[in-house]
Amino acid sequence: MIYLAVSFVVLLAAGMPIAFVVGISSLLYFFTESVPMQIVVQRMVSSTQSFALLAVPFFVLAGNLMNETGITSRLIKFSTVLTGHMRGGLAQVSVVLSTLMGGISGSAVADAAMESRILGPDMNKRGFHKGFTAAILAMGGLITSTIPPSIGLILYGVTGEVSIGRLFLAGIVPGVLMTVFLMTAVGIISKKRNYSRERETYATFNEVLKGLIENIWALLFPVILIVGIRFGVFTPSEAGAFAVVYALFIGVFVYRELTFAKLVDVLKKTSVDLSAIMIIIICSNAFGYALVTGRVPQKLAGVITTVSSNSYIVLLIILLFVFVVGMFMEATANVLILTPIFLPIIQGLGFDSVHFGILFMIIVTMGGMTPPVGVAMYTTCSILGCSIGDYTRESLIFIAAIIILLVILVFFPQIVLFLPNMVYG
Repeated sequence: MIYLAVSFVVLLAAGMPIAFVVGISSLLYFFTESVPMQIVVQRMVSSTQSFALLAVPFFVLAGNLMNETGITSRLIKFSTVLTGHMRGGLAQVSVVLSTLMGGISGSAVADAAMESRILGPDMNKRGFHKGFTAAILAMGGLITSTIPPSIGLILYGVTGEVSIGRLFLAGIVPGVLMTVFLMTAVGIISKKRNYSRERETYATFNEVLKGLIENIWALLFPVILIVGIRFGVFTPSEAGAFAVVYALFIGVFVYRELTFAKLVDVLKKTSVDLSAIMIIIICSNAFGYALVTGRVPQKLAGVITTVSSNSYIVLLIILLFVFVVGMFMEATANVLILTPIFLPIIQGLGFDSVHFGILFMIIVTMGGMTPPVGVAMYTTCSILGCSIGDYTRESLIFIAAIIILLVILVFFPQIVLFLPNMVYG
C-alpha cells in the first residue's frame, strides 16, 4: 500500500485534479501488485452501471434547469421579505436562500457560485466586509448539501446501500437547524459591525402570503419528491427523471422563462458537471477496490477502535479525520472513497447509518469551505476578489456554529432520525 499512499500524496501536492490523483495512484498500485488490468478496467466501468446512480445526472440537470426558469430570482425576493428586516439583511437573505435552494440545486458549490454572482456585488456595495461576504455565501452551501435532494446524500446512499428516502427525510431538520445557527452567527457579527437592514419593517401577512404563492412550485418540489419516494410512486432514480420533467414544465408553461437558448446552455453546463462527477466516480471505484484489496478498512478499524472503547469518542475521531481529509480532497471523491471504509466501523459501534450519513455529509462538505484547497472557498473568493486570509478569518464564527450543531446532532441522534422513523417506521 506504500505505493498507493505515496503516489496519492505526491500527485495531490502537485495540484493534479483529484480524479486523476485517485485514478493514477490506483493504477500504480495495481501495477506493482501485478493485478490484471482487465479486472481494474471492469471495476471502473461497472461503477457506472448502477440504476440508483441515474438519480445523479437527472437531479443535476433538474437543478440547472430550475436556475434558468426564474425560480431563483423569485426565491431571492421571498427571502428578502422574510429576513430583510434583520440586522445584516442581505447576509440573512443569503442563508434563507440557501435553505430554499437546497430543495432545488442539491449542490453546495453551485449554490455558492450562484449566490456569489447575484448577491455578492450588492453585499459589497452595502459595506459588508469582503471576507464576511465570501464566507457566509460559501458556508450557506452546507445547507444545500443537507436538505433534499442532496447529490452527496444520493452518492452516500448508493455507495453504502442506505435508503435514500430515509436520508432525504433525515436531512430536513439538521438543514433547518443549520439555517438557524448560521443566521444567529450572522446576527451577532452584523450587530457588532452595524451592518444594514434591507427593509425597516417586518413583512406583513399579505406580503408573506404573496411570496408563498409566487414560489409554490419551487417549495412543493422537495415535498413531492419525498412523498413520491416514500409511498413507492417512484424510485430515487425515477424521482430524478420526474424532477427534470417538472423543471421543464415550470420553465416553459408556468414562468415561461426557459427559452431554447437557455435550454442549450443548461445542457452544456450539465454535460460539464456530469463529466467531472462521473470521472471521479469511475476513478474512486478503482481506488476503493485498491483499499479493499490492501485490507485498509480492516486495518484502519483496528487502529481506531484501539484508541478508545467509547463509541462516541471513536465517532468523533472518525469525523475529525473526515474533516481533515475534506480540506484536501473534493467532497464527491471523499464520499465515494470513505463511505465503504467508515460505514462498517460505524455500524459495528451501533450507530445508525442514516444518522452517520448526515453527520458525514456535513463534515465532508465543510472541508470544501476551508483552506487549503476548498472548492467552494476558492469559488466564492475568485468571484468576489477576496483573499484566502480574509475569508479564513471571517469564516471562523460560522465554522464554530456548525461544530456546535454537529456536537448536538452526535449526542442527540433522534433530532436526525425522528422524521425518517416516523414516516418509515
